[in-house]
Amino acid sequence: MVTSRWTAAPARASSPRRRGAVLERAILDATLEQLGTVGWNGLTMEGVAAGAQTGKAAVYRRWPSKEALVADALRAGLPRLDAVPDLGGVREDLMALCRDARDAMYSRPGFALRSIIHECDPIQAERFHALIVEGVVEPTVKLLHEVVTRGIERGEVRPDAANGYVFDVIPAMMMYRSKMCGCEWNDRQLDEMIDRLMLPLLRPDLP
Repeated sequence: MVTSRWTAAPARASSPRRRGAVLERAILDATLEQLGTVGWNGLTMEGVAAGAQTGKAAVYRRWPSKEALVADALRAGLPRLDAVPDLGGVREDLMALCRDARDAMYSRPGFALRSIIHECDPIQAERFHALIVEGVVEPTVKLLHEVVTRGIERGEVRPDAANGYVFDVIPAMMMYRSKMCGCEWNDRQLDEMIDRLMLPLLRPDLP
């Protein structure tokens, strides 16, 4: 069984004394760090307190449970996928978006989020469902919709490609191959996914 590598922080480690937003930021950062190293199952409130160099009581005063703490840490830390540049072609636009998605997956909050997805039981995972949908799934689908729609307007993409099944392909493939195959999605692997899967899927039917 995985256990936390953090131990209770000695009193002297808490100085200089921090309060308010500074202390809260340190606790949230320590939560993401611990999720990325020991995972959901290994994370403890005591370990977070030690990582933030504060007392356990300071954590419990702000967050009554591990689930509440992790949810706030993810909300504060998840990378934002707000825009994808118009680079003049659907292939180039997809590559730019996939690079951003990969960088988010392998950021510290990305590792933390994947530990939750992979380790939580269904009841625990349900508590994070809305956060994952609103913070990750919906922004990604919105940008994919934008890329595909631009491709349709350019005549590069078939008109009926703007649908939920198409939009699910890249996130599903990246998560699946990352978990099951250990894929780290370097640029060559992203190229292959786009050239062998996405472009044939999106290409207009030839007359």
